[in-house]
Amino acid sequence: MHELAIAEDVLGSITARTAERKVHAVRLEVGKLSGVSADSLRFCFELVAAGTGVDGAVLDISEPAGRARCLACAEEFALDDLILLCGCGSSDVRILAGDELRIVSVEVSR
Repeated sequence: MHELAIAEDVLGSITARTAERKVHAVRLEVGKLSGVSADSLRFCFELVAAGTGVDGAVLDISEPAGRARCLACAEEFALDDLILLCGCGSSDVRILAGDELRIVSVEVSR
């Protein structure tokens, strides 16, 4: 389960910048094409945050949908999974959105 390692990295990034301040909320963006389960990440984040300044923080995860552009016909289309195939039959596509994995914001005490 790589979500545990991701949760540890996210927690490390947050605590490195917030020092001793109490964290109240964390907002993440986890794209539908990232290969990361948002539910598993929530569970793992709660485990790794226990006993830290992030313990009890609200974790808000948005899950942007996948979008791609076909390099053969220039069509832009939605992607629900990592089957990179345009309606024209070409698999020469570029992912435009949906593979994000980032910390969007952190709310801390002053």
